[in-house]
Amino acid sequence: MTPTDILGANGALSKLLDGYTPRPQQIEMAEAVAGALEHGESLICEAGTGTGKTFAYLVPALLSGRRVIVSTGTRPLQDQLFGRDLPLARKASRVAVNVALLKGRANYLCLHRLGQAEHDYADRRARPQIADIREWSLSTATGDLAEMPSLAEESPLRPAVTSTTENCLGQGCDFYEDCFVFKARRLAEEADVTVVNHHLYLADLGLRERGHGELLPVADAVIFDEAHQLPELASQFFSRTLSSHQWFDLVRDAKAAYVEEAADMPEFTGALDRLEKGVRDLRLAFGELDGSRAWQDVSAKEPVTVAFGALLDCVNDAHGLLEAFAARGKLLDHCFRRLTELTGQLSEFQDASGGDQVRWIEIRGRGFLLHRTPLDVASAYQSRMADAGCVCIYTSATLSVNGNFDHFASQLGLREVAAKNWPSPFDFRRQALIYVPEGLPDPREDGYTALAVDAALPVLEMTRGRAFFLFTSHRALNLAAEKIRPLLDYPVLVQGEAPRTELLDRFRASGHAVLLGTGSFWEGVDVRGQALSCVIIDKLPFAAPDDPVLRARLRRMEEESRNPFMEYQVPEAVIALRQGIGRLIRDANDYGVLMICDPRILTKSYGRVFRNSLPGTEWTRSLEAVQTFLHRHEPPGAPA
Repeated sequence: MTPTDILGANGALSKLLDGYTPRPQQIEMAEAVAGALEHGESLICEAGTGTGKTFAYLVPALLSGRRVIVSTGTRPLQDQLFGRDLPLARKASRVAVNVALLKGRANYLCLHRLGQAEHDYADRRARPQIADIREWSLSTATGDLAEMPSLAEESPLRPAVTSTTENCLGQGCDFYEDCFVFKARRLAEEADVTVVNHHLYLADLGLRERGHGELLPVADAVIFDEAHQLPELASQFFSRTLSSHQWFDLVRDAKAAYVEEAADMPEFTGALDRLEKGVRDLRLAFGELDGSRAWQDVSAKEPVTVAFGALLDCVNDAHGLLEAFAARGKLLDHCFRRLTELTGQLSEFQDASGGDQVRWIEIRGRGFLLHRTPLDVASAYQSRMADAGCVCIYTSATLSVNGNFDHFASQLGLREVAAKNWPSPFDFRRQALIYVPEGLPDPREDGYTALAVDAALPVLEMTRGRAFFLFTSHRALNLAAEKIRPLLDYPVLVQGEAPRTELLDRFRASGHAVLLGTGSFWEGVDVRGQALSCVIIDKLPFAAPDDPVLRARLRRMEEESRNPFMEYQVPEAVIALRQGIGRLIRDANDYGVLMICDPRILTKSYGRVFRNSLPGTEWTRSLEAVQTFLHRHEPPGAPA
């Protein structure tokens, strides 16, 4: 059986889905993926919105007879793939394969940590929810917290009832045989197709390199969906990161272990208190402002130098005392090994050698993170993937820039990997209109955001809400929210005022809402139908120039006599813009207006790269043309 037999006009899938319409692009992509898997060749596949890329890679994966890992961009997409798409593809393919779903350990209930939370969780208001989790734990087969929608992603209780790599006791845990994480991993070991997400896959590569074992089974092939996210995520996961929360968690766990297994040397808790204070003092030395900064910009300041040296002294004192206690019990021994690991990371961060990495600090409220990030993601990625020794299929709707895949391929070091494109079957020339308003200044000028809102208001009135207004910074988002709310009669939903899923549910239910969002709403959001009839982009999504990793990479490119703006910043912004635009047309019956406020897309020479990378449709600078377009598509009887 071939992919065409399943995806064609009279194929098996057509008998399972009412109103099934075969798509030539989907069949062509499926045959290309099947060929790549058969011949052991990696492949880059760009598949425009509506191509049906999910079945285009699932069907050949199931037919291949090979062990395949499918990695998705987010956990919600992972759940959708495993719960809906994969069962349907398996039924249509009529092949007997074992499948498994595997997530990171933070998604699974830890029975040991639940017991600790029941015993000593400080917030009494959480007691009823802890009781609910205990009751659920007695009936769940997977321990996947996605089964408990009442426990929100943002809940502070989640880290209290889940484990981390550092605090997991492994085979020394009393609950090891019933551990949901290890049950899920055992199922994955037996599966022919395992569904993971990029975070887990990249974390696994990092653990293997550091000799900490492996999370995922060995596979013949890996299929990366939403592959455009890989370069940035690889940069994050190939970093070595040390956070203040890791120290606080260790201090808390070490105190609990001391009470349970020793409790006869009071100076031990004093050393832990001094260690915790040392971490807090270092945070205070960094100053009040949140954000990211290069380590070299802050490390020479006297308060930071003094606090960092004091912390090292506290760490060494605690290490010496904990080493003496380690033999008292398995909890203390585990804490000692964690402290040794963190001490080593702190020493590595202090070491200024290694010009292939950038050291930087991230301030988040009362906490901080110390990062060491590789400048060259491609070599780091290739060295890890060489050990995996598998075929890789990279697919997304946005991998090319101006019809060229060089930027994506170079970021991951994909030399001599074939790349193919299947454009969207949607008729963008009929379904969409791109509007760039007249009269707006350069976005770097003062007052730009307020003027962009003024330009957007007439369009929002024409579309009767039903719009995403996407921003490139939280500052612009907040300014726009304050200005736009009193001026619109439609519901205004603002990122940060409620969880993302709740905002989207309210947006869909309203039918006339305007949602204001930043990065997380630029991709991975699917609103079909006319609840979303307009996407407004405040400015071209260039990365923040003060990002320390970006600055270091651009400086490296300049040293190599390259053009960092055209070779890196423009391609990155093009892909981000294509993702944002992709929210608008999600179905053959959708229509809508894409408003790009930023005049640079027309006035700057690099604007041509952006324009050539967008779907072929009509452009206008006329509000009247927007009105005419909407009238042409509005159903009869729609309110004015």
